Amino acid sequence: MSVQNAKELKAYQLSYQLAMDIFELSKAFPSEEKFALISQIRRSSRSVPMNLREAWAKRRYEAHFISKLTDCDGECNETETSLDFARDCGYITDAQHEALVTTNQQVGRLLGAMLNNPKQWLLTPAS
Repeated sequence: MSVQNAKELKAYQLSYQLAMDIFELSKAFPSEEKFALISQIRRSSRSVPMNLREAWAKRRYEAHFISKLTDCDGECNETETSLDFARDCGYITDAQHEALVTTNQQVGRLLGAMLNNPKQWLLTPAS
């Protein structure tokens, strides 16, 4: 395995950038959404790279690693639902929605690949 740090993972890089893009776009949402959609979409989108870093730190234990990756996947799905709300409420355009959802789904596929083959990412005890 050539990846030495979670920041090198494509899933981390994409999810981090997605969270930043969502942060910037959500600045323009109406103020009445401050404690609803803005807070929720920022939290869920940021949780993906945060939980991925935590999963990476727990690679010594397969069950813990898989659990944190599963949390990432759940937050990824939650983010997509919030993006749907943002589009349907008229806070983002169809084009912005499509771009963000496409990236989010790419992150989901990368997480799915890690979940389907966790052993390649685990730390192995020194012999």
